[in-house]
Amino acid sequence: MSHQSDLISTDIEAYLAQHERKELMRFITCGSVDDGKSTLIGRLLYDSKMIYEDQLAAIEKASVTHGTTGGDFDPALLTDGLKAEREQGITIDVAYRYFSTAKRKFIIADTPGHEQYTRNMATGASTADLAVILVDARNGVVSQTKRHSFIVTLLGIKHVLVAINKMDLVDFDQKVYEKIQNEYRDFAARLDMPDLHFMPLSALNGDNVVNRSDHTPWYQGPPLMEFLESIYIGSDRNFEDFRFPVQYVNRPHLDYRGFCGTLSSGIIRQGEEVMVLPSRKTSKVKSIVTYEGEVDEAFVPQSVTLTLEDEIDISRGDLLVRPNNAAKMEQDFESMVVWLSEEPLLPGKQYLIKQTTRVVSGSVRTLRYKVDVNTLHRQQSPTLSLNEIGRCEFALAEPLYFDDYRRNRATGSFIVIDRMTNATVGAGMMIDRQTSQNRHDHWEGGASETLQTSTSAVTLAERKARFGQSPCSILLTGLTGSGKTAIAYALERKLFDAGRAAVVLDGQNLRQGISKDLGFSKEDRSENMRRAAEIAKTLNHSGFLCIMAMLAPSEDIRQKMANTLAAELGEERVEKPLLVVHLDCPVDICRQRRPDHYERVDNDEIVSIVKGYEKPENPALVIKTDESTVDEAVEQILTKLEL
Repeated sequence: MSHQSDLISTDIEAYLAQHERKELMRFITCGSVDDGKSTLIGRLLYDSKMIYEDQLAAIEKASVTHGTTGGDFDPALLTDGLKAEREQGITIDVAYRYFSTAKRKFIIADTPGHEQYTRNMATGASTADLAVILVDARNGVVSQTKRHSFIVTLLGIKHVLVAINKMDLVDFDQKVYEKIQNEYRDFAARLDMPDLHFMPLSALNGDNVVNRSDHTPWYQGPPLMEFLESIYIGSDRNFEDFRFPVQYVNRPHLDYRGFCGTLSSGIIRQGEEVMVLPSRKTSKVKSIVTYEGEVDEAFVPQSVTLTLEDEIDISRGDLLVRPNNAAKMEQDFESMVVWLSEEPLLPGKQYLIKQTTRVVSGSVRTLRYKVDVNTLHRQQSPTLSLNEIGRCEFALAEPLYFDDYRRNRATGSFIVIDRMTNATVGAGMMIDRQTSQNRHDHWEGGASETLQTSTSAVTLAERKARFGQSPCSILLTGLTGSGKTAIAYALERKLFDAGRAAVVLDGQNLRQGISKDLGFSKEDRSENMRRAAEIAKTLNHSGFLCIMAMLAPSEDIRQKMANTLAAELGEERVEKPLLVVHLDCPVDICRQRRPDHYERVDNDEIVSIVKGYEKPENPALVIKTDESTVDEAVEQILTKLEL
């Protein structure tokens, strides 16, 4: 089943060309110790006849002395090649195996299950397209299953197969399978797993490995081999953003200068314009050279040499991009880090940071939190120990050119190197957000002195006369679930029916548009409110009533919003800039209305604002939304507006 073909005997060159054009897929097996990872790979290769005869003879011999099957053939020994692995019956290092079928070529990484070897598992997962997470049917989802699942999603693997193994030891009970399936789904609901599959297996006996098993008539899916051959991974690579880290400058003679490297993402063609970071100099691609000669275009993940039409100073570590689609260039950034060293991470200590072909010196400014992989809760910690995962702020001596890791794994990842031992001590996944150190408080900052204020030829008085209303902004503030959005849109409908001009600014909608770059930290919430206030101010000066449905948890920020709305625009001022309406509702009622939100709060997936919410000190109106209907609340606001 491997790569058998009639072409081997009739036209070997045609066969090799066909083999070369096959799609390559990398996948890993992971999970807790003794879940059967090595056994699964061995059985997969054995049943598909992809083991050489001398290998098979050696494994059969070793099964007598080192096997765990009572002297019978032990498939696990195919990948557990280290002496210590065979003695203990465990996987310690990552074992790579290569095979092909008529449809695809594969690289398998068999990763260890022990917690102390989690760093080896992360290494194997860093380049994988698919993760096969094994679960022992007798034990279900355990701590290491959750740890590996979290790392899999952290490393951006989109396709996950949960193989529930050793079904023969539970008599292929469908209820056991479904129980584990539901347990895993409950845990994975808090993770980013866009393509999740389940499969019952017996790796030792070969059930559902290469051929469908008669023991699981209730399972309607494909066996593992068919699944591996058919799962679609073609859209996983980033073909949009051209990124070419320069690895080597090829200068064989005076008239030739080529820049060698591997495309991290995107497509490049002859004649296209490129820009060099950090110099930002531009030129056009003169030629694209491969091992087989010049080509018209190249794409990820090809290794090529590019020559340019202009003489530009380019060195190893520089990055070629398109002028209108450059990578982010920063010295300070945030990252999720998997710590791989026995020596703990020390904020402030100088490390080497290697990203693509660039190496710079830097340190961790602060550890924002570490993640408990069992509960996914965030914990405060001064450091990270071996195999722990946390979010860090880095400060570097020189800038790096990067993308968000989820958009581009190659330019969004890096390793941390100890300067003294030269050992790799950490692996990081970059987050494309500003660090708190560099965030600028735009409430306080003044506009550039070179800018001038322009005013409309239509006065505010004329707009009042046209619309028949005095514009103002109404801020509906309260906990999530208090009814802000429902009341806001009901109020807008009532005003519109009465001939008024009103617009709703809903906080959720803002975060999907103008504020989609913001998180939920105190600083980001403040910036979101500032943007909303500026939009409301523009609407008010255009004669509109603006209804803002926003959490607005801080009294200080609400006051800043009022000051922004009260500011003059030219010589015109809105008379009543902000009407604060507090929607007062007990937390228990809010929870009943929005259980999805408060479940995420309880799981520490989003920052809780319940305790941090500050009730308005002097609101224009307080509405108890647990006692009032939406229509009654709207009538109270209309009465207060005196329209």
